[in-house]
Amino acid sequence: MYKKVSLLFLVVFAYSCSSDDSSNYVEIDPYAAITATFGSNINPESLYNYANQTIPGYITKDNTAGNSITNKGATLGRVLFYDKNLSSNNTISCSSCHQQANAFGDTNIASTGVNGTTGRHSMRLINTRFANETRFFWDERALNLETQTTMPIKDHGEMGFSGTNGDQNFNDLITKLSNIGYYKELFTFVYGSEEITENKIQLALAQFVRSIQSFDSKYDLGRAQVANDGQPFPNFTPQENQGKNLFLSPPVFDATGNRTSGGLGCAGCHAAPEFDINPNTGNNGIIGTINGTGIDITNTRAPSLRDLVKTDGTPNGPMMHTGVITTLQAAVGHYGTINLAPGNTNLDVKLRPNGFGQQLHLTAPEVNALMAFLKTLSGTNVYTDVKWSNPFPN
Repeated sequence: MYKKVSLLFLVVFAYSCSSDDSSNYVEIDPYAAITATFGSNINPESLYNYANQTIPGYITKDNTAGNSITNKGATLGRVLFYDKNLSSNNTISCSSCHQQANAFGDTNIASTGVNGTTGRHSMRLINTRFANETRFFWDERALNLETQTTMPIKDHGEMGFSGTNGDQNFNDLITKLSNIGYYKELFTFVYGSEEITENKIQLALAQFVRSIQSFDSKYDLGRAQVANDGQPFPNFTPQENQGKNLFLSPPVFDATGNRTSGGLGCAGCHAAPEFDINPNTGNNGIIGTINGTGIDITNTRAPSLRDLVKTDGTPNGPMMHTGVITTLQAAVGHYGTINLAPGNTNLDVKLRPNGFGQQLHLTAPEVNALMAFLKTLSGTNVYTDVKWSNPFPN
């Protein structure tokens, strides 16, 4: 009986002390490591708007599937995208090859990785959410964006957690990230648990990449004023409207592949208003490799033509998987004369009318008009919006 009374007294005493003396409470900041690392660049109490951005009504494609963009998830994705800790030697991040200043592309022909350079030029990441083709990489080897996001991390040459050639594996990366304070807080913030998995990384990175959108171009301003793309845009110059018509209209060919009338047929592979690549295309006749050895005929994917260049016409890096084309004029000229190269069994059928490589017989005014139109597809916000910028202090 004595022991029971004593125990009761101790419990009551302890409760009384803890409930009456507020000085015993210590407030714990759940975002201390986030604040210490990112300062005002990330405020968990006031996140940037990723989830509810304005999307024009004429945009019909959306490959979000089961991974809807959230402000929390995209914020974590932003940190992962810019974090060099995701590479084996802490020197490379996703943003190393996909730079905001260049529409999330690279000005180098081959991007630098932890063990050499990439085998293909890095694609721009613009409007991936609105892509008609849901596969990723030039050769479409990733079934979706979620799968794509961690493949460069697990590549020996790119980010070095391959588990081969003496590399650590992806589980070693998870252990590495699990010991970083801001990831403990961010994963808890997003998922309710500090546990890190590859799937959680994929979901967050994909949300961030899908949030990168560009709909403030001269094209968008004009498209909003008309019922369809075929109508003249009131804000376009006559040359830009001519270029738009050439882009949208299919060409008419004779029996040997010579264009005799009509447009240039660009929309056959890059349909407006998303200007993404058609999923059923073959390659475009450029079958070289960056290292100059052999041929590569598997490149059937391409980025959106939006923000191919900046508004002043400056390219956002070289074009095509080899980076062999560096100007708009050269890009247009390539499609003007398609040669049937030996060994290219995967050339897109639209580029070989009646079995012959297309000959568009472009005139200088047509080339200039098409280039003028392509420039209208570029916006300005995507290059400067802070929500897509590097959250790590310089």
